[in-house]
Amino acid sequence: MASPSTSTSSTTITRKRFNTKSEVALKPSFSDLPSSLLEVIMSRLVLKDNIIASASCKSWCEAALSVRVVEKHPWLLSFSKRSSLFELHDPVQSKSYTLNLPDLAESTVRYSSHSWLLMHASTTKDLFFFNPFTRELISLPKSTLPFQAIAFSSPPTSDNCVVVALNFKLRQHYVTISTCHPGATEWITEAFPAALLYYMKSKLVYLNDRFYCFTFGGDSLYSFHPSSRTWVCLADVYHYHQLQGGWERRETFLAEKQGELFLVFTCGKEKPVVFKQGSLQWEKMSSTELDGFTIFFSSYYSQIRTNLPWMRKNLCSLRFGNNRMRCLSYSFDKSRYNPHKGSLSWLKLVSRPKCLWIDPPDNVLDYLG
Repeated sequence: MASPSTSTSSTTITRKRFNTKSEVALKPSFSDLPSSLLEVIMSRLVLKDNIIASASCKSWCEAALSVRVVEKHPWLLSFSKRSSLFELHDPVQSKSYTLNLPDLAESTVRYSSHSWLLMHASTTKDLFFFNPFTRELISLPKSTLPFQAIAFSSPPTSDNCVVVALNFKLRQHYVTISTCHPGATEWITEAFPAALLYYMKSKLVYLNDRFYCFTFGGDSLYSFHPSSRTWVCLADVYHYHQLQGGWERRETFLAEKQGELFLVFTCGKEKPVVFKQGSLQWEKMSSTELDGFTIFFSSYYSQIRTNLPWMRKNLCSLRFGNNRMRCLSYSFDKSRYNPHKGSLSWLKLVSRPKCLWIDPPDNVLDYLG
């Protein structure tokens, strides 16, 4: 009899079977697609689908990230009429910075775009451009003509920058339009008829070589072409005013995005409504069409973004509370305001010329150190 110490016990060894190359070829995986092909596929996805696809596997994640385009979000800039101190706030990072801009003391902001401010000196009535990041200042010709709306087409450092100022003569039913550009010695002024013009309900917006504005009363869209100096009434949207039940105290915002014009109506606690200009008329945008949109509006300039994953499908404005600036937003998805009581102050927000949205440069932190 064999002793236990010398007995041999049978051991079963399970061997892992590896697939052969021929078997792998018969059962291909999407993760095995060439990276160049994956990048082409991912580049055709909207941001939401790109993010979903990136969670599938490592190769898909790498391809999705390599072609993902995320637009920059604007920052908040608040100011006081009698102070040279400005507060700059990043709404995503929740960080604030204080800027001391003595060049802007005793001046009023009239318009903002392309990281630049168009300022109006309170005492001399001079108009000038100012970049709060680089501290560049560019003067414009003196003008004694009054204006109710003013805007510019592109950064004042570019060759095609045009400044347009509008002054409405309501009783006479015409508008005077003055134009100039950086480096010019004088303004050029001309009067145009505007039979349906009661008063402007939106700031001027520049798109495809034209300035646009939306007027209340006739509810019409006007455009001005600086090169040919033509003023045209393009569209009447009065029937939408009736559709929305009057909207007697509505606020209107005009914005552009990728060659298209958008019109936003807000009114108290009512759900904001967004229209897109079609080939023949304004078209109300559905919830599906608004997917991915983020609209930033203020009394100076309104902007639209389409690739902000952290602020998707929101209408964002500005408000003050406890002496602090904050963002008030309306979610088109959830049909509610954030904060919840924000809608109570919705109409008051745009009438407070204390803050605006501004595009920070890529190296913004270099100017804030």
